[in-house]
Amino acid sequence: MTTEKGPVMLLYELFTDINFSCTQTIGPQHAKFKTQVTVNGCQFEGTGPSKKLSKNAAAKAALASLCDISFSPLNQKGLLPVNTNIETDSSDDVNSTEPKKSNLNVELQQTFADVIGRLVSTKYEELMVGNEVYARRKVLAGIVMTAGSDIKSAKVITVTTGTKCISGEYISEHGLAVNDSHAEIVARRCFINFIYDQLELHLKSETVKESVFMKPTANCPLYRLKDNIQFHLYINTAPCGDARVFSPHENDQALDKHPNRKARGQLRTKVESGEGTIPVKNCDGIQTWDGVLNGQRLLTMSCSDKIARWNVLGLQGALLSSIVQPVYLHSIVLGSLLHPNHMYRAIAGRLEKSIQALPPPYRLNIPKLALVTSSEARCQLKPPNYSVNWVICNSNDKVEIINSFTGKTVCNRYSRLTKQSMFRRFARITSQLPGIVNRSIEKDYAEEKATAIDYQNAKRELISAFHREELGNWLKKPIEQDQFPLLSNEK
Repeated sequence: MTTEKGPVMLLYELFTDINFSCTQTIGPQHAKFKTQVTVNGCQFEGTGPSKKLSKNAAAKAALASLCDISFSPLNQKGLLPVNTNIETDSSDDVNSTEPKKSNLNVELQQTFADVIGRLVSTKYEELMVGNEVYARRKVLAGIVMTAGSDIKSAKVITVTTGTKCISGEYISEHGLAVNDSHAEIVARRCFINFIYDQLELHLKSETVKESVFMKPTANCPLYRLKDNIQFHLYINTAPCGDARVFSPHENDQALDKHPNRKARGQLRTKVESGEGTIPVKNCDGIQTWDGVLNGQRLLTMSCSDKIARWNVLGLQGALLSSIVQPVYLHSIVLGSLLHPNHMYRAIAGRLEKSIQALPPPYRLNIPKLALVTSSEARCQLKPPNYSVNWVICNSNDKVEIINSFTGKTVCNRYSRLTKQSMFRRFARITSQLPGIVNRSIEKDYAEEKATAIDYQNAKRELISAFHREELGNWLKKPIEQDQFPLLSNEK
């Protein structure tokens, strides 16, 4: 249900027993004020950079919970297509050869989204107690796991911050540096470590039941998620690139006045040592190792483009695709700057008409979307040059802090998120995991990824789909960067 009235006014019209209480907090700029509202004995909370915004947020939370009234921009008429020619994963009409049509409903329930956002923010605050030097952040991201829509089952899997990429002079020929330290990208790399942890539970009979994965069967030769397991990505602002460049202001939620402009949907790249993104068509084509080391700016695909890629290839990456089925996001929750048109187009819409012939079980995944009621205000502070990451882990769940420019930790050590670290975990698991062909690793990193035939075919189709839509060519790092062997010890 939607409404034209403001949240505070509507709350007073619907209820009589209402009490607001506002306090100023000592904390980030985006949440200077906290307002609690008690409605008929039930308490709800909102935060914001001003008393008015925090009061509105509290009222929105109360209305969403008590009356199922949403102020989400996703509810505005005409902002999203009603019908799309997309295939659904329904098992109905299995004998039909026609593509299944689906009414597009991409809105995540507001109260559910608010809990996802609050869990990630609260976990970060807990993790950074006593570590105020690195607590300052601009972009915050995290992944939450739930059992279906049961919010009581929610568990924070990863929490990350960051806005920068590695400087070209520090790229590693042995896969020992983290290239992209943007928060949502780091969250996904943390999530890969979580997958390895869950697979390792299958190495001991007493811990198998704890894993989120089911063993391979005759009909399904790969590990797959247990029924009802869902993953939700939270980002406190729209991801850089196509989802954000046309949404500079929080109140700019109107229809896109120029939806057919060629700039819409273009692949974009982050630029070394800078903020923001530029279209790939404005960049030099092939990046070379010598060129980057000699001062050519290292280019990295935008977060919007990478999320679109995850929605086809999954979060697990090429290596793990030989062990597990694609793992997709169920929802993406933003803390600010959610423009439905731009966000939907960036993460899925620009691909749905052109992508085709994906090898099963790959598909175009369309996650649900939501904006939290306690929307974050724009952070005007200069973004820090470090990235914080935490992942729930069987062995090491300590916070790690990476120098975004060097790709190493601030203690000048190699991160658990590097390609080499992931390669090492892959080698260990493939030599022991029950239900797959146990083998030793004799190829280099790039060659091993190339053996994931279905993944690589899906990746080529993804890149071709962007090209067919005239949205640009996916930029790749210098090929030498992935041509490294498995190291027994980090150099």
